[in-house]
Amino acid sequence: MAALDAILNDIDADLENALERLFAFLRIPSISTEPARAGDCRAAAAWLAADLTALGFDTSVEETSLHPVVLAHKPKPGAPHVLFYGHYDVQPVDPLDLWKHPPFEPRIAADANGERRIVARGASDDKGQVMTFVEACRAHIAMSGELPCGVTILVEGAEESGSQGLPEWVAQNRDRLGCDVVLVCDTTMWDAKTPAITSSLRGLAYFEVKVTCADRDLHSGFFGGAARNPVHVLAKIVADLHDADGRVAIPGFYDGVHERPPEVLEQWRGLGMTAEKLLGPIGLKEPAGERGRMPIEMVQSRPACDVNGIWGGYTGEGTKTVIASEASAKVSFRLVDDQDPKALAAAFEAFVRARTPDDCEADVTVYKGSRAISLPFDMPELELARAALAEEWGVPAVTVGAGGSIPIVGDFKRILGKDTLLIGFGLDDDRIHSPNEKYDLTSFHKGTRSWARILAGFGTVGRG
Repeated sequence: MAALDAILNDIDADLENALERLFAFLRIPSISTEPARAGDCRAAAAWLAADLTALGFDTSVEETSLHPVVLAHKPKPGAPHVLFYGHYDVQPVDPLDLWKHPPFEPRIAADANGERRIVARGASDDKGQVMTFVEACRAHIAMSGELPCGVTILVEGAEESGSQGLPEWVAQNRDRLGCDVVLVCDTTMWDAKTPAITSSLRGLAYFEVKVTCADRDLHSGFFGGAARNPVHVLAKIVADLHDADGRVAIPGFYDGVHERPPEVLEQWRGLGMTAEKLLGPIGLKEPAGERGRMPIEMVQSRPACDVNGIWGGYTGEGTKTVIASEASAKVSFRLVDDQDPKALAAAFEAFVRARTPDDCEADVTVYKGSRAISLPFDMPELELARAALAEEWGVPAVTVGAGGSIPIVGDFKRILGKDTLLIGFGLDDDRIHSPNEKYDLTSFHKGTRSWARILAGFGTVGRG
């Protein structure tokens, strides 16, 4: 293998060419949620497949129930093997009039501080991030004629449409996706100078509750005070979801929730994520979660319950003195560690029914849930990646959890039995899903160098 310095120097020297390749990718309007763009999604898959084929990957474009996936293999017998996942589809661009320049005409622009940015739809989510990995592979091949470890690349075209068809495709092709670890580049850094590895993702359980009392809407003058009001019943159920200390009050809810190691909590404490920093920018100041927990704990490693919508009765202009016959709410739970969505569904339904009067009915609709994902803190690949990132960025990589859910990561664990390292180089201000999406040039350049270091490190595993 060529010396790592030579590979990193090649990345530096080839930056302008790498940007030209990325810009060609970004010009394809591969919006997966718009049926009229199905041909563009196929064009994006074909472009990426051609680029990977030119690098010597055994590449194919394969059908799913929505848009095709790109699958590329470059094995290396006797070496570790990684599976890299990303997506080539992008979000819609509406409202178009808020874009300063056309969203599929990528360009380099400078911010107020002179920092150069790649501006286009998909620059950060996820074409720019995908190409950091591809460009790292390109540099290794250019300098060595090979990769330091075996690599499979899987890039889908329906992530922005809920990854429709991908879990089924993965299950049908599991024998072609063998690897030691999965890599994903679709997350963010801690800040512009501090790399981060996402070591956990919260799971999700989602429900709709409908409470029905009388067999029709009632005149509140004739029945008010005597008839059950479903809005009141539902409000009581919602109010009982949390106790006075902000804990979820459903019996057994915290079964399977684990405390983080003291050294992890100490690292998080040193990041300075105060309530003011987290909540101030959105006009709030008092955390509402579990009393005594750091804000970073509440959004990364603790479970949560939120009412996402509630309705019932008359909500139009003016007045209407009515007691509604039914009221509804949508309730979601973010899960961590070993919490079981199916067990929670049974506990939540029992919780609701215990608070529903005998002459009323409560219907609970259970939507598909997903378990949380958590990496072992002593996972060798995690430590190797942290070391490689620290070498590139000059500061220790932060190991953090993500409050959201990425269901396909759970599918990789469930179907392939493999853990996933989520290493992204986006920033919180990248405006993904919004007009004027951007990706800092530093994120793209140093992200590529970071993957080159990580791949080189994986190539040394098992070689003494």
